[in-house]
Amino acid sequence: MDRTPFYENHLKFQAKMVEFAGFEMPIEYVGILDEHMSVVNNVGVFDVSHMGEFWVKGENALAYLQKITSNNVAALSIGQAQYTCMPNEKGGIVDDLLVYRYEDMKYMLVVNAANIAKDWEWCTAHNDLGVLLENASNRMAQLAVQGPKAKELLQQLTDYSLDNIPYYHFAVAPFAGVNEVILSNTGYTGAGGFELYFDTNVAQQVWDKLFAVGAAFNLKPVGLGCRDTLRLEMGFCLYGNDLDDETSAIEAGLGWITKFVDNKPFISRAIWQKQKEEGVSRKLVAFELLEKAVPRHGYNLLNEEGAKVGVVTSGTMSPVMKKGIGMGYVAPKMAKVGTILYVEVRGRSKKAIVVKPPFRK
Repeated sequence: MDRTPFYENHLKFQAKMVEFAGFEMPIEYVGILDEHMSVVNNVGVFDVSHMGEFWVKGENALAYLQKITSNNVAALSIGQAQYTCMPNEKGGIVDDLLVYRYEDMKYMLVVNAANIAKDWEWCTAHNDLGVLLENASNRMAQLAVQGPKAKELLQQLTDYSLDNIPYYHFAVAPFAGVNEVILSNTGYTGAGGFELYFDTNVAQQVWDKLFAVGAAFNLKPVGLGCRDTLRLEMGFCLYGNDLDDETSAIEAGLGWITKFVDNKPFISRAIWQKQKEEGVSRKLVAFELLEKAVPRHGYNLLNEEGAKVGVVTSGTMSPVMKKGIGMGYVAPKMAKVGTILYVEVRGRSKKAIVVKPPFRK
């Protein structure tokens, strides 16, 4: 398995290591519940160096990204980031990702770790505009410092005012003694914070200084286990669970990152535009359990008569809500907020109700 530059640090903190997307990653240190609440109430740091980073450069970079992604990249200013997805040619999703407009003709794509090879093949196969593509995944490290105290902590390590970086914007500035670090006001936890990108050869320096300053903030390393529970409490999709090659952005409730603007003939545009205009056969919904139970990926969703109407794509026991929460696909008539569903948990039907995300307000 591959390892990130922070592997030895995880061992020092006695992390429970597991295989994830071909990497040996920390799933938890002292426990998912404790780590989850540390991020919600204070600050935690995730090693997300397993994520992929691609550079897209050249005079046709914008036209290329307009073709392969669903959101309107032309709306980005320099220093702004955008959540989007790459549609495949049959109306599914290759991956969901972030696009950073780094310079006038230079962009960075941040893709899911499990999809790096697939995404790279897709990007290169559809490069008919002569743009320069560079896979920088192996030489870039990334830490996500998340939680309400994240900004105050990080400000101790840079002279650049983090107040000048709005949500979904970024800056390149000196940080922790490193000349160029991407400081991105993004994250997938809903708790606030920043994602930091830097060269792998300075990774240990950044880690050491972050934890030296972080001691005063009770900074804790947090694992992928609570990253999943945090994103689910916010109703954020996870590729491989809620999104895949057979799922459209319209079905997944991601119409807001699907822009049918002029001069944007993106892949599968006709399929998704038809779905938006005529409707879909299934929709992704969020639900809360009304009985004591924990929904899991793959569990059946039933109607009041006990007939299967869908399947759970993501589920957990919410550390904040103290109840089972989940997401899954159902027929549109079952997707209205307030609709009663049942989750089949080990042969028993557990009552649930469709709600509007996020679960954690």
